[in-house]
Amino acid sequence: MQFLFLLSTIVSFVSALRFELEAGRNPGQEKCIREFVPEGQLVVARIKSSGFTGDGQSLRLRMSNSIGDEYRNIVDFVDNAQFAFAATSSALDICFWNTQTTNTPKTLVREIEVEVEAGSAARDWNAVQASEKLKPAEVTLRKMESLVDEILNELEYLKRREERLRDTNESTNRRVRNFFIAGKALLIGLGLWQVNYLRNYFRSKHIL
Repeated sequence: MQFLFLLSTIVSFVSALRFELEAGRNPGQEKCIREFVPEGQLVVARIKSSGFTGDGQSLRLRMSNSIGDEYRNIVDFVDNAQFAFAATSSALDICFWNTQTTNTPKTLVREIEVEVEAGSAARDWNAVQASEKLKPAEVTLRKMESLVDEILNELEYLKRREERLRDTNESTNRRVRNFFIAGKALLIGLGLWQVNYLRNYFRSKHIL
């Protein structure tokens, strides 16, 4: 049980980041964060921002996947918010633009904190425990079961990816081999043609 708990602590996807973003003129300074999350799994993003509406800054938040599909797009983001969605791609991009809306010479800054959870770490296990009336030990076992399923799915994905890469490698090797054989046959054929041409030419000139 202790080993499984340690494994869950290591493997469960939880990422947190805190940084400051200075305000700039239109459209403002941009900062993007890319997180790799399991495709098709639940993702929970918790985002906190300092400041308030009317403080001379306008923070825009945009969350999308690697192919450009948007999860959220908020023009003036303040305070705290939590977003939950199913990942449609293996990459999650979280971008911020901080635009200064006043003419003050003072440097304005927003402090931003981003926390991303995915898979079993993103589930509300307290709600599961309350709805199904589970004991603490049963909840722990459910967490372990969910974690093991995620690990197996990830291993299956890696296996399929390795098979695709191996097939691509073998296909590339076959193409290179066939190209080499074709090139070698072409050179041999061209050499024989040149020898035959020169022999006929010398014979026509009565050199041979």
